[in-house]
Amino acid sequence: MNITLANGVVMPQLGLGTFLVPDGNVAYETVLHALKVGYRHIDTAQMYKNEESVGQAIIDSKIPRDQIFITTKQRGHSTVENMLKSFEESLIKLKTDYVDLYLIHWPNHDKKINQQTWSLFEALYREKKVRAIGISNFQRHQIEDLLETATIVPMVDQVELHPGLSQVPLKKYLDSKKIQIESYGPFMKGGVFEGIWGEALSLIANKHQATIAQVVIAWGLKKGILMIPKSVTKERIEENFKAKDLRLDDSDIQTIDELNRGKRVYTDPDNSPWGPYTE
Repeated sequence: MNITLANGVVMPQLGLGTFLVPDGNVAYETVLHALKVGYRHIDTAQMYKNEESVGQAIIDSKIPRDQIFITTKQRGHSTVENMLKSFEESLIKLKTDYVDLYLIHWPNHDKKINQQTWSLFEALYREKKVRAIGISNFQRHQIEDLLETATIVPMVDQVELHPGLSQVPLKKYLDSKKIQIESYGPFMKGGVFEGIWGEALSLIANKHQATIAQVVIAWGLKKGILMIPKSVTKERIEENFKAKDLRLDDSDIQTIDELNRGKRVYTDPDNSPWGPYTE
């Protein structure tokens, strides 16, 4: 199950997220097990501080590098020199000479800084140090600002997306620009198991003899969204991966779509604390 990005790069639609997965044995064993299960898309970030363990697990899996899709993210905005240094450090930690997808982790509140960072990403792409470049947590107005000076349109926008915040207007805009949308936090920090979400999703799960987590992942996959659920539990890693085989019907999709409340459980990009230009 793959998605072809605007530049022709093929990306596994279902991946493993590693946000809040501690560096060391936990991250190592989590990624190694996911790769054994069949995952071929691993999402990490400089901000997660677990790239080294992720890289070692990939090496030890003995799976050829070109069969694993690695995403990492630039932790913050700085001078071109400092950001280039951060990128090179990521390559060393990940034990690779290229990254499949490199993302700006958070938009700066100054559009000129975002534009400068993006120009570096474009250079890395042209130098073939990354196979695809994109953004994370960018909203429409921030993308429009970026496109004022961009010579390459971002290929992916990774955003908070789940049944409580289905991002329909943003997805429509991204589709028009041929930017692939990617979901993080698909389980709403556990919110999908509670309240109106838990009630509706449990009915669908029981109908298909599946779990709520599987239903949420299958919903995203059916809508053409890149999904990167995170877990450190072996059983749940396996359970999440099996969601690719779950086929929801149109009534299921409509029911889940109607659960949207515009509810954020992660940081609002327009009010994030990650705006200052950091040396």
